[in-house]
Amino acid sequence: MRTIEIFDTTLRDGEQTPGVNLNTNEKVEIALQLEKLGVTRIEAGFAAASPGDLRSVAEVARRVKTATVVSLARSVQGDIDKAYEALRNAENACLHVFLATSPIHRQHKLKMTKEQVVEQAVAAVKYGKKYFDQVEFSAEDAGRTELDYLAEVVKAVIEAGASIVNLPDTVGYLSPKEYGNIFREMTLRVPGIEKVKLSCHCHDDLGMAVANSLAAIEGGATQVEGTINGIGERAGNAALEEVALALETRKDFYQATTAFNLKEIARTSQLVSRLTGMIVPGNKAIVGGNAFAHESGIHQDGVLKEATTYEIINAETIGFKPKQLVLGKLSGRHAFKDKLADLGYHLEAEEIDVAFKAFKELCDKKKEVSDEDILALVDAKIVHEAESFKLDTVQLSYGNTTMPTASVRLIRADGTVAEEASCGNGSVDSIYKAIDRATGEEVTLVDYRIVSVTHGKDALGEVFVRLQQGDIDVQGRGVSTDVLEASALAYVSAINKVIVRRGEPVIATAKV
Repeated sequence: MRTIEIFDTTLRDGEQTPGVNLNTNEKVEIALQLEKLGVTRIEAGFAAASPGDLRSVAEVARRVKTATVVSLARSVQGDIDKAYEALRNAENACLHVFLATSPIHRQHKLKMTKEQVVEQAVAAVKYGKKYFDQVEFSAEDAGRTELDYLAEVVKAVIEAGASIVNLPDTVGYLSPKEYGNIFREMTLRVPGIEKVKLSCHCHDDLGMAVANSLAAIEGGATQVEGTINGIGERAGNAALEEVALALETRKDFYQATTAFNLKEIARTSQLVSRLTGMIVPGNKAIVGGNAFAHESGIHQDGVLKEATTYEIINAETIGFKPKQLVLGKLSGRHAFKDKLADLGYHLEAEEIDVAFKAFKELCDKKKEVSDEDILALVDAKIVHEAESFKLDTVQLSYGNTTMPTASVRLIRADGTVAEEASCGNGSVDSIYKAIDRATGEEVTLVDYRIVSVTHGKDALGEVFVRLQQGDIDVQGRGVSTDVLEASALAYVSAINKVIVRRGEPVIATAKV
């Protein structure tokens, strides 16, 4: 039984999803959960991409203790230097360099000969070995590279000191049979390949990322790269939770497993979904809301008699609970703290006080407070990022024959108050115009989404907004039983991120 190592790139390739923009604290929160999940390597970002990305990679490297922290780098010395700067304080660090090898990339993107590509790849690996014990080399677009030339590149980088070789299906073009065959061919053609880890990295453009990853394992791959919930560039990456459960459920076939703590899968999926704003579809395998639901009478009858008639995975295996313990207004602070720990939160005393106060206020609005309510509440109320503005009050005047008018009251970080009112062509529009006037910010609303976090008439509503200001593109979120309040919270959250991204100092740290 082989153990397949997991390389998670949620924080790098996953963040390349259009509209996703994680701040440093959000990246750290996800990284710590990935470590808890049992990920072998965490690709924290692309340190050379921006000063902010370098700081995020460095902070993840500082906080993560057991998993190996990775930074991506192009095969140039400047990128490798930035990666070293970001990872120098990591307990375990790995450099990930890449260079395209396929004819179409060599001709149109790189404008380099085969010999020049080999020379640059070897030079990058050798330079990286001066700083790092672990160096992974990725042959970008390996799936469309000539097999004999790919073998030449792989042999050269192994001799240069690469400890991991990744052969990605960068554009999701290959069939499982074709992709698995690449790994078999490299095993046959490259002397000494058994001394390194062979990694696969698949995109889902044709919906075959997970199938191709499993085919690579059959072909000899010892590491799988992907993201939580399958997020990523274009159609996304291989969903790591699907790969892990396929191996776990079909051990008899694959004769391989992972070191995942399977009970952390649901929690990890939910965290990534909330922080990225990428909603998990109901029919998503493993972690979708309907993954363990049965509506057909025939199915229901079968499951009641014997669960395995229609369920090949137990919901509790991945951290879902068939019955949830519901807290209420009579619950004490100690019970609330224990519930937070059970849900995976480890907050400071001040943060628990803030969350508990918000929980009590929610209990007065809802008959029942579920685990999902608490998860949404904590994510909305515990703010780790310095804030320029905090929403204090929002009031709305609306009638179907009158112009909607909103007034807002914001508290600045220095404690002063900003109050404004505005009319709009709808309730949300009037609120957002009032906030624009109160903050003095000119932004463009690119996206606005409402999601019901929980169920029932008194359900919590979660609002995601995406704002642009020049080259700055940020996302904000807000949660409340009132979707208009949630809309205001999300908008203020996004404006705070715009100010942080501009690099302006915040006078004080505000906690909601």
